[in-house]
Amino acid sequence: MRAYQLDRFESLDDLVLRDREVPQPGPGEAVVRIHARSLNYRDLLIMHKRYPVPGAAGVVPVSDGAGEVVAVGEGVTRVAVGDRVAATYFPRWRDGRFAVEMVAEQFGCTRDGMLAEFAVADQEALVTIPAHLSYEEAATLPCAGVMAWSALTGLRPVLPSETVLTIGSGGVALFALQFATLFGARVIAVTSSESKAELLKRHGASVVVNSSRSPDWERAVRDATDGRGVDHVVETGGLDTLPRSLASCGADAHVALVAALGAGALDAPALGAPTTIRRLYVGSRASFEAMNRAIAHHTLRPVIGSVFPFDEAKDAYTHFAAKRHVGKVVIGT
Repeated sequence: MRAYQLDRFESLDDLVLRDREVPQPGPGEAVVRIHARSLNYRDLLIMHKRYPVPGAAGVVPVSDGAGEVVAVGEGVTRVAVGDRVAATYFPRWRDGRFAVEMVAEQFGCTRDGMLAEFAVADQEALVTIPAHLSYEEAATLPCAGVMAWSALTGLRPVLPSETVLTIGSGGVALFALQFATLFGARVIAVTSSESKAELLKRHGASVVVNSSRSPDWERAVRDATDGRGVDHVVETGGLDTLPRSLASCGADAHVALVAALGAGALDAPALGAPTTIRRLYVGSRASFEAMNRAIAHHTLRPVIGSVFPFDEAKDAYTHFAAKRHVGKVVIGT
């Protein structure tokens, strides 16, 4: 089989296409022919040695992929040959609370990921994907989809008529917009361009604030809530946008911090009203399965910005790193 691997962790030049043996399933394992993968910001961090967990030398990168089970090992009962599946972000997190030791095992980091023609995984790390989704659509779910789902259903689930603030038009932000709309919430989205604003409106945003025209966009957000502030924030901008997100919050708001990116610090005035900030680590297999049930019931479709062929994986990385995409960047067959 063909597989990309990271021989070093310095630049895109270290991503090399190799010939490897097709993996064979051990007891409790399944081999999946990967038909599509999607990129996440963590994939760039791993490549440039900026991720908290060091990548293993020669690792096949990318955590998110979807494909078809082609072989199973002894004792496998969760999946069967022919099943359409995706793998969980943390293979050992099945349900319940997150534990630090789960970080030690991650696809595309400490163990081989999805940027290959085949991947092997423990059956407990696999979930069946919604039947109406293509492999390209399903490949967007393991990180961005589950992250957005966890942000809105975790500590305090979003209720109908509540207001949710989303930042940008990346994969997590768009999933959060779609899920919040399903839950009957009102969504205020912040973006930096009119073309992206139109897309956000098409996918359910009630109000879109253009940060290029309104640099102090928290004022526009509060105006859109008659001064009350929002109930939930899915914070995908990190420390760069967090102060303005907090200033947009109403009393007892919940902020799901998806990425602790950027530089800066928070001072007391920035905190404003009483607010709960929760750092997210994607979600468990149980969360993934619950999300898939909702996606299937509502026939929701993820937003894909670009699909690159497998042989153009480096171009996909370059496109993703330039931050010009809307929605998910996918690498197909």
